[in-house]
Amino acid sequence: MAVTVLLPSLLAEQAGGQKQFELEAPTVGAALRALPVHSLLFDERGALRPLVNVYVDRVDARERGGLETELIGGETIRVVAAVAGGLRATSKVKQASARGSGRAT
Repeated sequence: MAVTVLLPSLLAEQAGGQKQFELEAPTVGAALRALPVHSLLFDERGALRPLVNVYVDRVDARERGGLETELIGGETIRVVAAVAGGLRATSKVKQASARGSGRAT
C-alpha cells in the first residue's frame, strides 16, 4: 500500500514544483530516498541532515524508530526543513526597532 510524502515549498521547488508524492516503501528512510530531492535530505554519509525533521502521521519519526520506522501503507510522511541563521541587524534597523519599542540601544 502506498504512503504519501509531503514536501515544504522550498524542497518542492527542487522537485519540479511537486509537493506531494505517492509511493511504496517499507520504511521511512526508503520513502525519503525514493524522492527526487533525496540528495538534499541526506548528507554524504547517508544520514538525514540535521535541519531536516520528519513526521509520520504527525508524530516525530525519531519517536517511532527514525528512518527505520516500518510503514504499513496509508501513512502520511511530512518533511519539515528547519531554517537557521539570519541577517545581522544593522544599526539603523536596531535604532528603528528601539524607537518602536521604547528601548534604547
